[in-house]
Amino acid sequence: MNEKVLKTLEYNKILNQLSEYACSPEAKKRCLALRPITDKVQIEQLQLQTKDALSRLFRCGNLSFSGVHSVNDSLKRLEIGASLSAAELLSICSLLEAAKRVKAFSRSEKEEVPDDSLTGFFTEIEPLTPLYDEIKRCILAEDEIADDASSTLRSIRRSMRGMNDRIRAQMNNMINNSTTRSHLQDAVITMRDGRYCLPVKAEAKSQIPGMVHDQSSTGSTFFVEPMAVVKLNNDIRELEIEEAKEIEVILSTLSAQADLHRDEIRYDLENMVELDFIFARAALAMEQNANEPIFNTEGKIHLRKARHPLINAKKVVPIDLSLGEDFDLLIVTGPNTGGKTVSLKTVGLLTLMGQSGLHIPALDRSSLSVFDEVYADIGDEQSIEQSLSTFSSHMTNVVSFLDKADRNSLVLFDELGAGTDPTEGAALAIAILSTLHERGIRTMA
Repeated sequence: MNEKVLKTLEYNKILNQLSEYACSPEAKKRCLALRPITDKVQIEQLQLQTKDALSRLFRCGNLSFSGVHSVNDSLKRLEIGASLSAAELLSICSLLEAAKRVKAFSRSEKEEVPDDSLTGFFTEIEPLTPLYDEIKRCILAEDEIADDASSTLRSIRRSMRGMNDRIRAQMNNMINNSTTRSHLQDAVITMRDGRYCLPVKAEAKSQIPGMVHDQSSTGSTFFVEPMAVVKLNNDIRELEIEEAKEIEVILSTLSAQADLHRDEIRYDLENMVELDFIFARAALAMEQNANEPIFNTEGKIHLRKARHPLINAKKVVPIDLSLGEDFDLLIVTGPNTGGKTVSLKTVGLLTLMGQSGLHIPALDRSSLSVFDEVYADIGDEQSIEQSLSTFSSHMTNVVSFLDKADRNSLVLFDELGAGTDPTEGAALAIAILSTLHERGIRTMA
């Protein structure tokens, strides 16, 4: 389908609305990249999926796909034997949590919903509960590993807490000593470069033996690590190194477990993105009070109470329209602001939506034909860049339509022959419409 008609009929605005109903970034991309297709079997399959998702929404309420994020980069890293970070493992955990929720949704409605076109997607989702539970148990946040992630980590952290208590007790004793206290700027324990220090007055620096780690901006205070706690601070630093190594071991172990289920995680992602995309189409249909159209390949259009989807539902005037059964050419006349252009756009936009697998805002039993191309010459086509007047631009479009259109095309003209002498314009319009009519091309003008 040519990109120009998608812009002319504001098809992209429909895609923007559609993307708002998708949760995952991948499904949003799918929504914005959606284009009409011309294979009737594929169109009917997409329509069936939308219809089945809509039925499930009516029966069982909303289904959330929040937490579904692409983990493909992480899976590629697993493939080459790399270890994942805590953040990457939490992303996989989030995906599995969504898989668990989606699977539970399908199970809760099992008695109510017979097998349909979506059953396969739900069946193939594997929540991998043991892996999910293990990641959840070990990783509390991107920068926080649980003490119970391993017995070694628990032991290291117990030692660190004991060491910290000893250092603080020793330094509190120093602070409480009246002689030492008189040399301090404040009676507090501070941290500098991960070491416990005391804020010592500049003039009393030599009175407290130890290592200077920092100085205040005014130069009046030195942050000194007393010699009495240097060894303990060193011991803590060694424990911190051991802790970091043990965390690497834990992340490596979790990564190895995730690697065993690499394919299942990938299929979970693919299936949930697909379902998110399908349920977004169903949610849009629910919002628009839309129905599944019946498709044919004979060029027949029959719309019942069709509404333009971009006009406020309380203000839009529904139209009944037929084309292609008793006649191939439909000419709409009437006063300004009478709805002629809207009628043209409604037919064109609903055709594009239907061929994209979207339900259309019209009563049930409305039918659309599958067209290979839709051509639309609507609105002010004046082109400043190409130095073309309104009339010249319209004629450039019309000539291209006449060259390309065939019996599998739908052609839409708004104010055909406008922008020039009324008599000549009318004669030209009659000639163009007669030509399209003789060639059996479905045309609305």
